[in-house]
Amino acid sequence: MTDSLPGSRTLAAVVLAAGAGSRLRPLTDLRPKALCPVANVPLVDLALERVAGVTDDVAVNVHSGRPLMEAHLAGRVHLSIEEPEALGTAGALGRLREWISGRPTLVVNVDAWHRFDVGLLVAGWDEERVRVLTVDPAFGPRAGVVASLLPWTDVAGLPPRPSGLYERCWGPAKEAGRLDVVAADGPFFDCGAPAGYLAANLAASGGHNVVGPGAVVEGELDRCVVWPGAVVGAGERLSRAIRAGEQTTVLVR
Repeated sequence: MTDSLPGSRTLAAVVLAAGAGSRLRPLTDLRPKALCPVANVPLVDLALERVAGVTDDVAVNVHSGRPLMEAHLAGRVHLSIEEPEALGTAGALGRLREWISGRPTLVVNVDAWHRFDVGLLVAGWDEERVRVLTVDPAFGPRAGVVASLLPWTDVAGLPPRPSGLYERCWGPAKEAGRLDVVAADGPFFDCGAPAGYLAANLAASGGHNVVGPGAVVEGELDRCVVWPGAVVGAGERLSRAIRAGEQTTVLVR
């Protein structure tokens, strides 16, 4: 059985971070989704913090924004470079099969913001059934997935080509009666779209504006996120907005 104590080396963790972040544009024209900050901490760093309590062996898959991601993560995790295309949630694990090498695997999405202790998901797991932490107990294709635990037998059969975990693993496990669904209690936001990204920042800050280091704010802010180094000029009034750089603004309505 997996040792669920902090620092366990028997469990592999994979942070899925290769997505293009098309729903978050134009912010992701400036930096990859995984490096977009929530309360001034990049999403990928928040994901790494969450898995650090259960394992030291972590891989991050990379495709979009590869140079920035490689520079940010160099020497910190195992990097799985997906070229010439992103492989999806299941294909990412297929590409990592040699690295996972027989171990059970914890999978988290980089754009899922929450406060759930993933150690509670790991505790007591039998390593034989698939376990999913979700905000929707009636688990289906569009359920908000916080994290998943996969036995090695499920990972071993995943091909290193574009495919999704619901189709290749979660759905079949559900049909076979070997899927355990754990309901996540607490706030959860999909940071892959502006509304969820803004909401995650406001939740993390207690409802206050989030202003990054080096930002210049001369105007007025109301429930806003201002990225590091961004500028809000005198006379500007931003409400429920994300400001990046000097001119990139995303309004959330």
